[in-house]
Amino acid sequence: MRILVVEDEAALRESLKHDLTAAGHAVDAAADGEEGLYAGLEYPIDVAIIDLGLPKMSGLELIRRLRSAGKSFGVLVLTARDRWQDKVEGLSAGADDYVAKPFHFPEVQARLAALLRRASGWTTPLLQCGPVVLDTRAQTVTVHGVAVELTSFEYRLLEHLMLHAGEVISKTELTEKLYEQDFERDSNVIEVLIARLRRKLDPDDKIKPIETLRGRGYRITLARTASGE
Repeated sequence: MRILVVEDEAALRESLKHDLTAAGHAVDAAADGEEGLYAGLEYPIDVAIIDLGLPKMSGLELIRRLRSAGKSFGVLVLTARDRWQDKVEGLSAGADDYVAKPFHFPEVQARLAALLRRASGWTTPLLQCGPVVLDTRAQTVTVHGVAVELTSFEYRLLEHLMLHAGEVISKTELTEKLYEQDFERDSNVIEVLIARLRRKLDPDDKIKPIETLRGRGYRITLARTASGE
């Protein structure tokens, strides 16, 4: 997923960016509310981590501005404040969840994954389409119960397609979800990754999990299980 981190404390911001990138996500980072607003409006963000105590524009105002602009991606608030009223204000402004500082990174990662799943209509950490099962917690993939080894980019591509199973996802959207804004992109990389995914998921060409719609994009053809409907 593509994550926006808006945090003015440099050490924490870089730590989050490092850990989230290591976990296989594309990360855009901003040091203040104005920079965060620009990134949130201009980039195809899946979920945002926003500190409440930001310079130039408060976290609360940033969330309000994003929501008023029609941005519906999940927002996880970071707060060093213990008052329950501050947490209520964050949720009332349009945030979806919160974590109090200091926190453990696995908790942040789990809450982000839950926000993304719920936004896509999935109710459990297991995404299943036909015989293909993707475990968002363990970041593993199986087909008919047999483990399939994927690279980080292959996993992220499959995760995005499965989160939006049944939808046509354009090559441009997939590219933007996989890479950070300043990453030099090869126009053919998505085709290469899709071809590799097909070979790994369906070596005998029986289940045909990914459909190409010429000029439009790609789509998972396998039906979701009931938990993802």
